[in-house]
Amino acid sequence: MSATPAAPAAPAQPEGLARSRWLALGVIATGTLMIILDGSIVTVALPAMQSDLNFTPTGLSWVVNAYLIAFGSLLLLAGRLGDLLGRKRMFLAGTGVFTAASLLAGLATSPAVLLAARFLQGVGSAMAAAVGLGILVTLFADPRERARAIGVFSFTGAAGASIGQVLGGVLTDALDWHWIFFINLPIGAAVLALALPALPADRGLGLRAGADAWGALLITAGLMLGIYGVVSIEAHGVGSWQAAGTIVAGLALVAAFVVRQARARTPLMPLRILRSRAVVGANVTQILTLAAMFAFQVLAALYMQQVLGYGALETGLAMLPAAVMIGAVSLGASARLAARFGERRVLLAGLVLLAGALGYLARVPVQGAYVPDLLPVMLLVSGGGLVLPALAGLGMSAASEEDAGLASGLFNTTQQIGMALGVAVLSTLAASRADSLASGGSSPAAALTGGYRLAFAVGAGLIGAAFLVALFVLRRPAAPTPQPTREAPATTVTAA
Repeated sequence: MSATPAAPAAPAQPEGLARSRWLALGVIATGTLMIILDGSIVTVALPAMQSDLNFTPTGLSWVVNAYLIAFGSLLLLAGRLGDLLGRKRMFLAGTGVFTAASLLAGLATSPAVLLAARFLQGVGSAMAAAVGLGILVTLFADPRERARAIGVFSFTGAAGASIGQVLGGVLTDALDWHWIFFINLPIGAAVLALALPALPADRGLGLRAGADAWGALLITAGLMLGIYGVVSIEAHGVGSWQAAGTIVAGLALVAAFVVRQARARTPLMPLRILRSRAVVGANVTQILTLAAMFAFQVLAALYMQQVLGYGALETGLAMLPAAVMIGAVSLGASARLAARFGERRVLLAGLVLLAGALGYLARVPVQGAYVPDLLPVMLLVSGGGLVLPALAGLGMSAASEEDAGLASGLFNTTQQIGMALGVAVLSTLAASRADSLASGGSSPAAALTGGYRLAFAVGAGLIGAAFLVALFVLRRPAAPTPQPTREAPATTVTAA
């Protein structure tokens, strides 16, 4: 029996080129970490901002919402503009805008200035984050190296939120809230200095390849209205006409954008990217998964503070094992498991672990203790280290080099939509359940715990729905049945 020939090895890369690619990965990961960290570091400092700048309770929520609306609504447009104008140029411009806006936010002495700075931070974040993943997939063509690079990229996103909570508590307690923005200045300057030589230069396709001004207006306005409606759910309720009407208007504009792209001569978003089941399935799975995961992060922190009496820093430290476990899995095992079993199977296994984590949380007691009631959850959340890299790989799997920025922008957009939707809906359900229990005579702690239990149970259901999407939408198509050739009669062959 003859030996099966070995698969050809990937062409060796020059040492300098290999080193520059990993340096580029470090630059993009650091920039992403700064952006993600900023999204969570603010939440810890909100009470200090309210007392220093005299925010109203309603106005205070816009410190988060102004950033989220700008960030989420511009990701898709920024990703496509990166393809047209050059992804390196877009990353540098976005990092510069974000760093300058951080200085403005740190110097703010009035609510109006701080909110304007937060909106500009969202604009800069969208410009930089939208093209980061697209740069990586064009740099790392080898599947194993790409899996490792995506694992590092996913780790920065998962770790940034938890590190932000801890760092926000330390800076706010030791100095004041202004320093949660000033800390971005040296990081942003370092990213800019290293990105200039490290990131590959790309000319882009040119604006003529996708100069669709009406399409840009439709998708930006549609996403902005939709995200505004989602974040207003917490204030007006799930069934309120204000939130529902705004969301419906946003969806109508997005639908009009899709119709225009099908007819435009130079579409801003070529619809060919939506023909891939892997891309569509990964983005839908991501919306459901991150809706549950981000709501878990917010609501678990509230349970620790409002029911168990933890402080801000203590809560951040209690959440730290989750970030450590996600980081250990995404940096260590995820790439090897994806290479051996495939990204789809790794994704399904991670979703099972996440469903177990949220299901376990759905039974949290009023008099809970960290080790028996919360630590197992922080360990099971390690499933996120399998889910996030697998989703990123699947979401970018059908992207050509010309569409890498667009696919990256789409992937980041569904990420933000999932996070905003999860927090808004599950927080509202938890608050409504808590009010109902309190009116029925339950103690404040018992009412709050009942609300959180409901939210965690719904989150487990969202993970279950994500599992079904991944199982059926991301399934491999059946291999075609081989047909006999005319030159030789069909024979029965026994495969070894």
